[in-house]
Amino acid sequence: MAVDTQTVEKLAELARIAISTETIEEVSTRLGDVLQLVDQLQAVSTEGVAPMAHPLDEEQVLRADEVSEPNRREEFLQLAPQSEEGLYLVPKVID
Repeated sequence: MAVDTQTVEKLAELARIAISTETIEEVSTRLGDVLQLVDQLQAVSTEGVAPMAHPLDEEQVLRADEVSEPNRREEFLQLAPQSEEGLYLVPKVID
């Protein structure tokens, strides 16, 4: 799929990036190559292929979820300028 220079200019404007007039032709060609690759990938039949989250069949080993610090909530609430019913009170920012 060919991408013309007007499309590249419009994409650059929408993306808020500056593309010099000298490189627009090259960018147009490269975008066309990427879109051609996407077309090739979409043409591949994936019927019967199970979706996967990761190409390697490995499991993530996680550490045990254990409490390592004491609960100091009341201590921290006493340091706050304002608190009420166990919550920090902050000035209203949005009306």
